[in-house]
Amino acid sequence: MLKINSLEYKYEDGTRALKGINMDLNRGSIIGLIGANGSGKSTLFLNILGILRPSKGKIEYKGKPIKYKKKDLINYRKEVNLVFQNPEKQIFYSNIRDDIAFSLRNLNYDEREVERRVVKALKKVKALDLIERPAHFLSYGQKKRIAIASILVLDTKVLLLDEPTAGLDPEMTREMMEIIKSLTKDRKILIASHDMDFIYQICDYIYLLKEGEILGEGRAEEVFLESKLLEEAGLDRPWLVKVHKRLGLPLYKTESEFEKNWKGDRNEKGNNSF
Repeated sequence: MLKINSLEYKYEDGTRALKGINMDLNRGSIIGLIGANGSGKSTLFLNILGILRPSKGKIEYKGKPIKYKKKDLINYRKEVNLVFQNPEKQIFYSNIRDDIAFSLRNLNYDEREVERRVVKALKKVKALDLIERPAHFLSYGQKKRIAIASILVLDTKVLLLDEPTAGLDPEMTREMMEIIKSLTKDRKILIASHDMDFIYQICDYIYLLKEGEILGEGRAEEVFLESKLLEEAGLDRPWLVKVHKRLGLPLYKTESEFEKNWKGDRNEKGNNSF
């Protein structure tokens, strides 16, 4: 659906922020984009959105290079769009219904269609009960959901999420994970995050960036077993991978899988260290 071919981006001062990036979002339903600060994740997102234009290479959507005329970008961003890390950047109205409806009204959608889509988007993020709530009364986690709904209302096919769990407590993080998983029925999702536990558990495929280059890629289980690769990128391993490496237990993909099976593994190995 969305492919990046040999993409490079230089800033005005000549700094090469991205170097020969190749990505294919058909590699999985949820793709992870990981790397230390300054690795190029934000610059790559801005290139994907068409806010920045590549110095070399191209971004293809549905088999065609994206176009940079205003009308073309408006149509493109109906289907490919970004949810920022800070939800305050995407919530403009005090009334939640009006805030989510903003983009559709700006595109002159019929009010009946606007209402239908607003309700649908709020249901997808399990926040329909917030439709009449003033924005300043919402918790940070609730604002995160509203920010996602404001993009889903466009019927987005490729959803970019920048640090979706940043600032959330463990329970809210689990809820966010379930919401994101449910969204894959209708779209591809690309997530940039520093939360390696979250990325490992939710992503099918991962791209690892360092200084504007792809240092490695592969299935989540494969990438996070590459200790030297992670060390070179300045990243830590998820706790489930650490348990696998240090205690010789099977490599579980999710916390629920671990909790379901660890007692049997412990008894089998005669290990009472937990």
